[in-house]
Amino acid sequence: MQNPGSRHLLPVVILAATFLPLSAQNLGLGALTNDLALVVAEADQAQNPNDQNPQNAANPNPLRDPRDRIYYPGDTESAKPLARKLVGNILLDQKEIWTSPFHIHKSDAPWWIGFGALTGVLIATDHQTSTLLENSKGQVSWGNSISKIGASYTLIPLVAGFYTFGAAFDDPKAREVGVLGGEALLDSLIVVSVLKPIAGRDRPNTVADKGHFFDGGASFPSGHAISVWSLASVISYEYGHTKLVPIIAVGLAGVVSAARFSAQQHFASDIVAGGAMGWFIGRYVWKTHQDHAIHQHGLKAQVLPEFAPGSHTYGIAISLSK
Repeated sequence: MQNPGSRHLLPVVILAATFLPLSAQNLGLGALTNDLALVVAEADQAQNPNDQNPQNAANPNPLRDPRDRIYYPGDTESAKPLARKLVGNILLDQKEIWTSPFHIHKSDAPWWIGFGALTGVLIATDHQTSTLLENSKGQVSWGNSISKIGASYTLIPLVAGFYTFGAAFDDPKAREVGVLGGEALLDSLIVVSVLKPIAGRDRPNTVADKGHFFDGGASFPSGHAISVWSLASVISYEYGHTKLVPIIAVGLAGVVSAARFSAQQHFASDIVAGGAMGWFIGRYVWKTHQDHAIHQHGLKAQVLPEFAPGSHTYGIAISLSK
């Protein structure tokens, strides 16, 4: 359990560190979700002893699943179940996000200490690092133009495009990026909408009181960074079996982050904090809501004896399943 006193070290640091448990807490969630799904299936059979349909056992009713977090294929094929599941999952996500400091494990302490220390160092040096670049009119203009890649009006159509492509060409991974990417974006937008007014930090381009917290500003954390990194996280994990796709996703997120710094819209700490929050939110959403039917989580081998009385032969059969 975390040290309660750590939540008062630095309000802004903890606003960022709140989300670190989401990364370490879900490192093994994929296998756990599979096990829980089997438990739910067995519970369904216990409640319905006359139901001998193996399909029902393999695909438990999501409405009876107390977690209700995985997007089953049927949830993504029409608007009503998709919207219903999306709203329910976002509510579950927000509960997990905001209460994550209260149910972390001792093994997560390095994440808290490391990220808190990094954020604190960046905040302490923001005034110096913000003047490292020339900050000319052309540089600021370039930064503002490039950072549009990470704006909500760019990312939302992007995830919609993934979903449309997946639905049109029956590509489950693309469709899942559309669904989970959209959920991660909404989660990150909610988080940043709450944190910005609380932090109230003035932007680097403010005439006076640059970098001051609790002054009505909207600099901490970076909204562009949290959004673009949340989507980059989902895409990277979804296509983790490839090398090029994660590199492109992370590369574009890095370009957007650098552009926000170049445009004098955010300090380095705003961008790093927002990017880390976004990455962990995207990671949490993917690990919690992924459809395990389209992801390989290792093979299970089963050895079975075989005997054919007619031919007086016997042997063994090895069955492999995901």
